[in-house]
Amino acid sequence: MEAHEGDHLLVEGTKVGQGRRSGEVVRTEGDRDHQRLWVRWDDGHESLFVPGPGVKIQPKK
Repeated sequence: MEAHEGDHLLVEGTKVGQGRRSGEVVRTEGDRDHQRLWVRWDDGHESLFVPGPGVKIQPKK
């Protein structure tokens, strides 16, 4: 899985009652196999995120 700046992420909750999160990739770090993403979440905060199971990447349009 490889993300690029401007792509949109959908992250499904991994625990019961945990909702879906979504946001936009604003910067990428690392290589394809060990990628870390700076994401601006829909609630406005930004964080460093390591993609894992339950993550869907929607390419930038």
